[in-house]
Amino acid sequence: MDKRVPPPGRPKAGSAPSESVEPHAAGNEGAAFQWPVRVYWEDTDAGGIVFYANYLKFFERARTEWLRGLGLGQQHLRETLDGMFVVTDTQLRYLRPARLDDLLSVTAQVRETGRASLTIEQAAWLQSPQGHKEEPALLCEGTVRIGWVDSQKMRPMRIPQDILALLQPHTVTP
Repeated sequence: MDKRVPPPGRPKAGSAPSESVEPHAAGNEGAAFQWPVRVYWEDTDAGGIVFYANYLKFFERARTEWLRGLGLGQQHLRETLDGMFVVTDTQLRYLRPARLDDLLSVTAQVRETGRASLTIEQAAWLQSPQGHKEEPALLCEGTVRIGWVDSQKMRPMRIPQDILALLQPHTVTP
């Protein structure tokens, strides 16, 4: 992933002492959407680190909120277009562990569009605790391929052009 976009850094001096990361889709062409995720006990294994499969859940939440923010909620798509996105492939690379109570920022942006599928580039970044000067650290990165299918027959269909047009500004630029 050549064009990784780290999440926003710490709050400026004098701002409220909060460790929250606000979700947002950056206005820049090709900029990544970011969604905050707090690590809870249920996310960890016996060693107190995030169980590896839970990164897929974090990525799913970020993708879902990003698409919802663009007006592409899954329920709405099924009801209005009789279509929906389904995951067809994932590839992840783990770099560092996240731990209980960590605050993560999970990103999503389109890497590639096809006629019936999208490849989404995603990453989980560890945010520094309030008052610390460390930069966000990349914990996990990968791609998730989602296909557009007929919601009744579960067969691939061409992604509607209006959906592709909404996603175009959120595509990684080469």
